[in-house]
Amino acid sequence: MGKPTGFIEYRRLAEASEPAGSRLKHYREFVKVLTDEQASVQGARCMDCGIPFCNTGCPVNNIIPDWNDLVYRGNWEQALAVLHSTNNFPDFTGRICPAPCEAACTLNINTEPVGIKSIEHAIVDKGWEQGWIVPQPPQVKTGKRVAVVGSGPAGLAAAQQLARVGHDVVVFEKSDRVGGLLRYGIPDFKLEKSHIDRRIQQMEAEGVEFRVNQEVGGNGSHGVSAERLLGEFDALILAGGAEAPRDLTIPGRDLDGVLFAMDFLPQQNKVNAGDSLPGQTVATGKRVVVIGGGDTGSDCVGTSNRHGAISVTQFELMPQPPEQENKSLTWPYWPLKLRTSSSHEEGCARDFAVSTKEFIGENGKLKALKVARLDWANGQMNEVPGGDFEIAADLVLLAMGFVSPVKQGLLEQLAVALDARGNVSATTDGAGCYATSVPKVFTAGDMRRGQSLVVWAIREGRQCAREVDVFLMGSSDLPR
Repeated sequence: MGKPTGFIEYRRLAEASEPAGSRLKHYREFVKVLTDEQASVQGARCMDCGIPFCNTGCPVNNIIPDWNDLVYRGNWEQALAVLHSTNNFPDFTGRICPAPCEAACTLNINTEPVGIKSIEHAIVDKGWEQGWIVPQPPQVKTGKRVAVVGSGPAGLAAAQQLARVGHDVVVFEKSDRVGGLLRYGIPDFKLEKSHIDRRIQQMEAEGVEFRVNQEVGGNGSHGVSAERLLGEFDALILAGGAEAPRDLTIPGRDLDGVLFAMDFLPQQNKVNAGDSLPGQTVATGKRVVVIGGGDTGSDCVGTSNRHGAISVTQFELMPQPPEQENKSLTWPYWPLKLRTSSSHEEGCARDFAVSTKEFIGENGKLKALKVARLDWANGQMNEVPGGDFEIAADLVLLAMGFVSPVKQGLLEQLAVALDARGNVSATTDGAGCYATSVPKVFTAGDMRRGQSLVVWAIREGRQCAREVDVFLMGSSDLPR
């Protein structure tokens, strides 16, 4: 695919970014999409490798060589059609997916992989600009009704697929806006919410109904009982995500200034959306410590720097990964290596193999952390003798991941079976996959698999939609 000698002639070109000093002054996206010519050249680098490992490295199995070739040849509209054939929302993945497809690229064995994510980004943005992305309402309605609980990427993908084959789909969202963690977990500087809004408009035109401020399983004024949904709908999809955060239960946890990342990040998203939030927690003028080295921790770093923090330090429990993976051992799988995000580049001190032992306060307010150096010899975690130290902090953000879906409310009311990790139990192969232990109730995304990537959520939403369609109609034309 692409130009036969393109991978020899052309170097990888990364998307350009606005300088850090400038982008820290706003919350808009700062990555600049490739021009048509640049994308064409990058598409030309896609070699005729014989076995495109990128297809399986991508959880939604994007047909990557095909649309690389189409972009190289200037056939953008067909490239968009191929891209949409496997991925409902490339405008999300082209911005926030970590691109496991690039790790699996054959060129990545000994050189720089094809810039797959940047080409995907260019294709979908051009599709919107040219007006090629339009609603696809069904030609025939089935009369079947499906409720989807949760409007994150899994719920949205399932809802769109089911609406397009004629089912009446209602999406229930407990927040005041649609999007789940896309809306209230990912900062605007990584994903502007206008991208979500235009997809919602497309889906509404396709027949999907969205009901916000509706907490299924909740007891308040906005609560909707699970029993009611089971009575009103022919099928129910649980796509509420894995929202129970991993806590750090050490002395001082209740001090003012220690909070979960997901109690911090959504506040700024709401303010960016125009909401008034008088009690917003801000990092302005504070010494910030982020505990957790993943993407959520990185988002806390970027947001804190935009607030005007005095300093930002990020702690990671595990030892520092190598700067370059051993490709002969890891390819085509996702490698463990040091990853420096755009937020880190904006200003952050990173420290590895550190365990937090105590939050130190004064008059109920956080003042410092007591931490210990760790020795990970032979894979065992041991504190380094004499390695304890203190670091001053006014704000600590816990970004250590999520352990499972929230059990209270919806899952308790339905009494669905859970797996050993506390996720909703359902298989992904064989007869009845994505079906829970409760008749006509299905599940997809993080609620089933645990904390994962947006691209995995889209995959599971699409596959779950097909299983629901088979359940309702006996067969399905939706892709597996």
